[in-house]
Amino acid sequence: MDMTADAPSPLPADEGSRAAVRRTQILDAAAQCFRSCGFHGASIARISRLAGMSTGHIYHYFDNKEAIIAAIVQRDLERMVTVWAELRASRDVRETMIALSAECVGDHLDADAAKLRLEIITEAARNPEVARIVHAADCCCMASLTETLRIARQMNGMHDDDATLTSMAEVLAAIFEGLSIRTIRNPGLDREGLAAMVQRVIRQTISSPA
Repeated sequence: MDMTADAPSPLPADEGSRAAVRRTQILDAAAQCFRSCGFHGASIARISRLAGMSTGHIYHYFDNKEAIIAAIVQRDLERMVTVWAELRASRDVRETMIALSAECVGDHLDADAAKLRLEIITEAARNPEVARIVHAADCCCMASLTETLRIARQMNGMHDDDATLTSMAEVLAAIFEGLSIRTIRNPGLDREGLAAMVQRVIRQTISSPA
């Protein structure tokens, strides 16, 4: 049986490129609307005006706002999974992870990025479909982080069970995600001091017996 018989034909290269550009326009406009108006205040009409296209164009690419959130979350997930994969391929996973953590701290302290993350999480708390999207992405991201920690600790002579590694990953995730809340509560945070402290925590986490 030919399993590809009903698969859609691939878009021509130029058409696929235009579609990718338009999707990016929509996602960027939606992200801006979600930050400024919240999920419920960001109507498709408002997103379309900001994106510079008709609502019909929006619906050509996304069925609804949940689908737009799914694409935003997927875009961030792909970026993070790529980062973890590059870390695992490095010669010294621990030191590379520590070096990159300062940039990651900066990302989580960025006010615009924090507003978008918190808006999506808030909507996930009351919208089952958004909760499903967020949960699925989190499972993938945490699995990648856990595997990175496993390799880093093995390079430092540590061999842990899955439960221990999962707990370590959750603690690190809580630190970074908590920074998004802290930067809203306290915009004047000492970023360099926080980055240095986070680096110490990561070094301790990777190097110390569980």
